[in-house]
Amino acid sequence: MAIALDEARAAAAAGEVPVGCVVLGPDGTELARARNRRAGESDPTAHAEVLALRSAAAAVGSWRLEGCSVVVTLEPCPMCAGALVAGRLARVVFGAADPKAGACGSLYNLCTDPRLNHEVAVVHGVREAECAEVLRSFFAARRR
Repeated sequence: MAIALDEARAAAAAGEVPVGCVVLGPDGTELARARNRRAGESDPTAHAEVLALRSAAAAVGSWRLEGCSVVVTLEPCPMCAGALVAGRLARVVFGAADPKAGACGSLYNLCTDPRLNHEVAVVHGVREAECAEVLRSFFAARRR
């Protein structure tokens, strides 16, 4: 989570919503990391998770990221949770819950929906206060 938090802080410094993500291989080694880049790339899909998944898939040479884990500072949205399921990730670990758009327990449970073709284990609340504070500080500064 420390690496994901570093990515989130870098996103904030660039004026992006501060979300950071790391993809870990089955053995725990880092495959990819990313931060939100929606504004900078003028791309609504440039969420940290999607960018990190793309890089991880390129690194392993397959869209199937079986056995891999994603560590992200904010609960994934429906698009990102869907990408985790589609990529066959084993686990998602997130810090702050997202009551307005969270799809890993807050609003939806896409990762653990047995109707889908794959389930992703969800671990929530890791360094939650720190992850939430990065977001809170960013939005407080923007309101000033």
